[in-house]
Amino acid sequence: MARPNRRLTRRTRYVAYTDGPDPLAPPVDLSSALEAIGEDVMAGSSPEAALRELLRRGTGDRAGLDDLARRVAERRRELTDRHHLDGTLQEVKELLDRAVLAERKQLARDIDLDEGDRALSQLRLDALPSSPAAAVGELNDYPWRSSEARADFERIKDLLGRELLDQRFAGMKQALEGATDADRAAVGQMLEDLNALLEAHARGEDTPEQFEAFMERHGDFFPEGPRDVDELLDALASRAAAAQRLRNSLSPDQRRELDALAQQAFGSPELMSSLARLDQALQTLRPSEDWGGSERLDGEEGLGLGDGTGVLQDLADLDALAEQLAQSYPGSQLDDVDLDALVRQLGPDAAVDARALQRLERALRDSDTMRRASDGRLMLTPQAMRRLGRTLLRDIAERMSGRAGAHDLRRAGSAGDLSGATRPWSFGDTEPWDVTRTLTNALTRRSASDAGRTAPGGTAGSGPRVVVGLDDVEVQESEARTQACVALLVDTSFSMAMEGRWVPMKRTALALHTLVSTRFRGDDLQLVAFGRTAQAMEIEELVDLDALWEKGTNLHHALLLANRLFRRHPNAQPVLLVVTDGEPTSHLEPDGEPWFDYPPAPVTIARTVQELDASARLGARTTFFRLGDDPGLARFVDAMARRVDGTVVAPEADDLGAAVVESYLGSRQGGAFGGWGDDDRPW
Repeated sequence: MARPNRRLTRRTRYVAYTDGPDPLAPPVDLSSALEAIGEDVMAGSSPEAALRELLRRGTGDRAGLDDLARRVAERRRELTDRHHLDGTLQEVKELLDRAVLAERKQLARDIDLDEGDRALSQLRLDALPSSPAAAVGELNDYPWRSSEARADFERIKDLLGRELLDQRFAGMKQALEGATDADRAAVGQMLEDLNALLEAHARGEDTPEQFEAFMERHGDFFPEGPRDVDELLDALASRAAAAQRLRNSLSPDQRRELDALAQQAFGSPELMSSLARLDQALQTLRPSEDWGGSERLDGEEGLGLGDGTGVLQDLADLDALAEQLAQSYPGSQLDDVDLDALVRQLGPDAAVDARALQRLERALRDSDTMRRASDGRLMLTPQAMRRLGRTLLRDIAERMSGRAGAHDLRRAGSAGDLSGATRPWSFGDTEPWDVTRTLTNALTRRSASDAGRTAPGGTAGSGPRVVVGLDDVEVQESEARTQACVALLVDTSFSMAMEGRWVPMKRTALALHTLVSTRFRGDDLQLVAFGRTAQAMEIEELVDLDALWEKGTNLHHALLLANRLFRRHPNAQPVLLVVTDGEPTSHLEPDGEPWFDYPPAPVTIARTVQELDASARLGARTTFFRLGDDPGLARFVDAMARRVDGTVVAPEADDLGAAVVESYLGSRQGGAFGGWGDDDRPW
């Protein structure tokens, strides 16, 4: 007989992913992160400080360290404002008052009781001391006539024993509720064996077998499942130190009361002796724990000893998280953040945000965008500079698009002779395809196993079809027929930083450097920064340059360096680009020392004009970029430009990059480096 068909049902169960990195986590956005870091670096921050600032602010919809630290502080404030630590004393007093009241009622109802005994019992109850500990001591041998009162009094001793154990072993208060004598004996044996194990460990005489035997016998008391003695010590010492901090946080009267009550816990002085031995062993083996701290809790909700110890453990967790999130200690990194503690205190969403920041920091440090210098400083790599430069060029292209006479950066280098080099096609490129490279890329992308398969829509045996994707296309690069030698002179005097022109200046230099190094590789570019003196700089140095709060605009020295560059390249067309917001107030003396005076001295103006004339004799095409509305600067720059048949552009700071790049492209227009016509000027 045939078996009936059975439909197999597969059940799917979804749980939180905990084994390693989240496979569904979004990729790290290095581009936007690097752009944010680059902005801070160009504003004067070090790459290390810029990275810290990015992690503090967060990225996109992910919370940063500042937000996580704020939530940690709020959680801590919530705990300290809600609770106070004398909950056990209050509970003992309530049980004691209830027992005494029940006993008085029983004495009044018991008509068969001898009047002498009644009077003696009432006298003992009336004479009880105000201290709960002393009152419990007085009533230890009292002959209770009320069963309800006797039960409440025994509950006091049971409560004290469970609270004292809960201080050292979380959850013990609930686990021992309604415990029998056998349960208490098991606890006593566990403490005896634990003390023996820790004392043997302190002497270096313990063995893995001894630990395994202990866990085999008493593992139920340790649900966290320590794997060795050290893990057991870490868990016990953390809670014991919190218990000690709780005791330190009580007033002297409260400590005396609890110490006296503790001697009566479970009606067994041996318990206190075992716990004292345990505390001593833990302090010896883990002295680095905070055994001397204290907390001030002023809330309305009373805490027992065990719950209070748990709260102090939470506070210690929160303090450690606050330090980890502050990242203020040497060598700090986000991998130091305890994600388990973050989940316990703030929930899983906070850990997701922290893990995303960890991935971002790790990706930035491990990628080729940041590196350590020989002196330990974190630096942006040349590749990071190129990525930042490309971003700036895209922004500049958007500013230039649609402007009359504007030049498309995507076509830079397309007019002229082919250079023999190729590059990946990007949107807007008009250069001819390099067919060989394009087809080679398409074929390489096909795996060998796909070579004999039938192409979609084809027929068997018709051969493979080559599918060319946009990523396969490469275009032929061309270069202008005339080589340029470009000197970009940027003012780094204190007024540039004071007037908010420092970052636009750096963005401009980086954008022009990226354009020349990627599209006009035959051109030579030198960046010269001039304040009281001038200095030729690599792009990394200029981007990393802090604001210079010194007076002096030494255009004379900057022109000296530019002319030196032009003379080293006699076959190249000199292009001089000067960005400044002030008249020359400094020049270089024959002995090499700078000379400064304000207002500008005639000798400074004369030396500057002399060096500008030298640039003109070398054939330099000169453009001045005047920042600001100072009339004296306008008169000086206009006169200088007329003297050398140059051009003056007065852009806003935000348009400086577009102005400089367009001027450079305009100088190369047609490959002849002609001057601007009246209709060709971008401004």
